[in-house]
Amino acid sequence: MRLTKKKLKLLKQSAAALLALSGGTVGFAQAQEAGGAPAASSEENVSKVVVTARRREETLQDVPVSVTAFSADQLSKQAVPDVTALALALPNTTLKASRATNSTLTAFIRGVGQADPLAGFESGVGIYIDDIYLARPQAAVADIYDVERIEVLRGPQGTLYGRNTIGGAVKYVTRKLGPKPDVRLRATLGEYQQREAVVTASTPVSETVRVGATLARFKRDGFGDNLFTGKGNYDKDVKAARLSAEFQPTPDLFIRLAGDITQDDSNPKNGHRLIPGRTSGAPVLADEFDTRGNLLKALGRDQDVKAHGVSATVEYTINPQWSFKSITASRKDRSYAPIDFDALPVVDMEVPALYKNKQFSQEFNLTYTGERLQGVAGVYYMDANAFNQFDTILAGAFPSSTFTLGDIDTKAWAVYADGSYTIVDGLQLSLGGRYTVDKRDAEILRQIYFGLGGTPQMGNPNAVLFRTDTDLRGGVLSREDKKFTPRVALNWKMSDAHNVYASYSEGFKGGGFDPRLNVVGTRIPLSTARAGYAPETIETYELGLKSAFNGGRITTNAAVFYSDYQDVQIPGSVAIDTNGDGRDDSFAGVTTNAGKAKIQGAELEAIANFTNNFMVAGMYSYIDAEYKEYIVAGVNVAKQRVFQNTPKNSANLRFNYDINLPVMGYGGKVSLIGSWSYKGATAQFETPSLLDQDSYRIWDASIVWTRSDGKVRAGIHGKNLNDTRYKTAGYLFPTLGNEGTLTAFYGNPRTVSATVEYRF
Repeated sequence: MRLTKKKLKLLKQSAAALLALSGGTVGFAQAQEAGGAPAASSEENVSKVVVTARRREETLQDVPVSVTAFSADQLSKQAVPDVTALALALPNTTLKASRATNSTLTAFIRGVGQADPLAGFESGVGIYIDDIYLARPQAAVADIYDVERIEVLRGPQGTLYGRNTIGGAVKYVTRKLGPKPDVRLRATLGEYQQREAVVTASTPVSETVRVGATLARFKRDGFGDNLFTGKGNYDKDVKAARLSAEFQPTPDLFIRLAGDITQDDSNPKNGHRLIPGRTSGAPVLADEFDTRGNLLKALGRDQDVKAHGVSATVEYTINPQWSFKSITASRKDRSYAPIDFDALPVVDMEVPALYKNKQFSQEFNLTYTGERLQGVAGVYYMDANAFNQFDTILAGAFPSSTFTLGDIDTKAWAVYADGSYTIVDGLQLSLGGRYTVDKRDAEILRQIYFGLGGTPQMGNPNAVLFRTDTDLRGGVLSREDKKFTPRVALNWKMSDAHNVYASYSEGFKGGGFDPRLNVVGTRIPLSTARAGYAPETIETYELGLKSAFNGGRITTNAAVFYSDYQDVQIPGSVAIDTNGDGRDDSFAGVTTNAGKAKIQGAELEAIANFTNNFMVAGMYSYIDAEYKEYIVAGVNVAKQRVFQNTPKNSANLRFNYDINLPVMGYGGKVSLIGSWSYKGATAQFETPSLLDQDSYRIWDASIVWTRSDGKVRAGIHGKNLNDTRYKTAGYLFPTLGNEGTLTAFYGNPRTVSATVEYRF
């Protein structure tokens, strides 16, 4: 923790900015109850909204962390389909489906994240289901069902969470089974032949045993068409199930066994070409959701994504002060992914791929809750494997099929502790620390074969080998990274309604190996290849204010932060000329620790309850993320580089107005819900390109009727009502192949759906 004069000056400026954000007084708490609108008063709900941001139960108003919570009822009322839709209401957060996929997640919080889904790269944002870390981004865009709430934490969380929470964390918290039989049905019909059904049931078997299950089906035609195959593009065909059993043999012992499975049989998702075909002159299509991609299979399989996992959680209350928790989990996923980069009916740049991931994790922790001291300490272990193999089939002067294999083993363990001590009433000091050891072993193989027929490993036994560019197998790639990361926070609760905090925290993400490494084509020294890329670190200073005004009818949450980001891991691949003829004929991985950056920003969220029936809420965030060092071939090109997936300005404004309206003799209320969201200009990569998205706005609206007993709900929901077309990702290889590849992927167009929920 190096408090230089420059940083002290910045902290003083940040404090002034924070006061300005909060209107010159004090700032805000995000207590959003059902549907985003507090039922009676915001102050009452602040005391009820409980989160586990620090691995122990605390109210949202008290926790000295930047965290936003979405309740199950709120998610239901606004018909939030998956976690990516939450990003519109979250400060300095990008959550989206990765390019050419429905289910792989790209997540960035406060400028920190990871967009490359290949083995060897780990997310900078941790995704957790019931405190179980998802090691890979594949299948992480899960449809929301069977949850109690979702919490999103911003900033490093290394003293508390399992893995790589250098940028923040997204936590799914599923609900525990109830003491009585419970059956819930949800059905949705909408545009593009949307048909969805979710059935959840649970029942006690005895006084100490409860069982439950959820079955879900999500189906939708494509937003566009594949003009070559006649099939839908951007369609959806997902099946999911979850089973759980809970045992409570004594009041102090709770055991949960759970399993889940998801099967995604959607069509391959192909992009929209932004340029005409370089050789054929194929025109740019008028509809951004239409395509002409012709790659249909990978290893002879249709696109197929399957993920499943099992877990066992044991909670034991030793005494009123001490409790013990064990979390054991195993997860696997597998994706057959035919990716047509060029999005044309010719074979120009195509990538049939296979991803396989598996992980085992074990965590033990002890929680202490005393009169003045509260805290948690634990140990964490993970053993994971990320495997991918794919062909890059590339036309041109030298037609070729390049086989790439990456097989990455990760063994990691950590010990952590985080505690808070009340020095005097209202003044609390929090200290935390984590020691992490990451060991990574890798095998990488890259071979070039003649022609466009693919390689033997991906289904063409007759392919003829031209050259082996990289063969780093047999245990030659191994590295171990160790790091201690502390956290310190001081919060002062000036009154029941006002809480101010200041914190310093460090984050760490271990190094690794680029599976696209091209040793021959880029003439990389073997010693450099064996070393891999180094860990990245971040130091973050934050000031925050959480407050309630006017008897709790107005709540605010304001924060300013400054981050010193070192050795930034920047993965990617670039076109290269391997034979010196002046024409790009291959590609290579270019992952480096090129960057040093400074990130500073401000976040403001507010809720105003004008009456018991009318609520207005809003969010505004600003971030200035700038590279100070970005070395390419020994030259600092930081001024020509930008942060990807980090819009400078974001905003959201929403309202909820309730009207009492009985229906068919049943009491109830109609909720009129509206939302306006703004995202500033967003870069897709570190260098500007045609894939970058200008600023855009999204309008949503819902009309929802809820019976007074809460057992029946019906609603009509309009998303992106202004039908904005905005780019979310893309492929940028305009010099490769005969046609060139510059393809973009887009967010959902305007959709309207109707949802009915019934609870027996």
